[in-house]
Amino acid sequence: MRVLVLGAGGTGGYFGGRLAQAGADVTFLVRPARAMLLRERGLRLRSPLGDADLDVAAVTADELPSQPPFDLVVLSCKAYDLDSAMDAIAPAVGPATSVLPILNGLLHYAALDARFSRARVPGGLCFISATLGAGGEVVHMGGPASITFGLREGNTDTGVLAQLASSYAAAGVDHLLATDVAQAQWTKFSFLAALAAGTCLMRSSVGDIVASEGGEAFMAALHEECLAVAAAEGQPVPDTEARIARGHLTRVGSPVTASMLRDLQAGARVEALQIVGDMVHRAHRAGLAAPRLEAAWIHLQAYESARTAG
Repeated sequence: MRVLVLGAGGTGGYFGGRLAQAGADVTFLVRPARAMLLRERGLRLRSPLGDADLDVAAVTADELPSQPPFDLVVLSCKAYDLDSAMDAIAPAVGPATSVLPILNGLLHYAALDARFSRARVPGGLCFISATLGAGGEVVHMGGPASITFGLREGNTDTGVLAQLASSYAAAGVDHLLATDVAQAQWTKFSFLAALAAGTCLMRSSVGDIVASEGGEAFMAALHEECLAVAAAEGQPVPDTEARIARGHLTRVGSPVTASMLRDLQAGARVEALQIVGDMVHRAHRAGLAAPRLEAAWIHLQAYESARTAG
């Protein structure tokens, strides 16, 4: 199985790198400067779960059309870069290619289905806190590093997901070939939207919010708004998973923030529409009250307006 991974940053670099470490046939689609660095130094992973220095194949957008179609394309871009990402991978996608997104949120599926056919776009998600170090190394900053994927309704089972699971098993990566990937997606989406909304609105970690008067109740209510949307969408989050998520969102002393807050504090573009905005819009369509999510969405829109104006 030939795999193309879009990007060799924190997420794509880690999960693609672990595949390469297990001996899978992996190529990274990257910008010219990153391609040059990968060819000169290799892909370097730095993680509490094990370091690795790997010789990997890299191609640029100009070089990709000379490659035959891939069996699987893993899409690991920021959700707001979806349009350019789809254009970039298009030459690699043949009639039998599966396109697996591991982006945040759910808003991207409609566009991917329209561009590449729903039959060829399975569901995926991941949990990881990773970034690029000063020397271009992929730095996993601790915590979980897991990936989940599975067939969505309307998908054609080509066998690539089973092969992907075997490769991740060989690499020792925490992974799940889900029988109900939609449920897994909504469990993450409801948690992530609450985490992003809360930590961005308050510009603080979970622990600092919870230590404030009314903070724990606020985070719990945010999560309840998201869980209500999931239920209205026909994907209620199971009680066990909801309790686990709630524990993370209300943990005393927790240093956890959403990656969106880190982007916001750096003055960068954020996935506001794709996470918090989408959750708010789904709440409105279902006729649900979501005042805390709405406050966070207004806050994020104001941030983006000021960022682009400044």
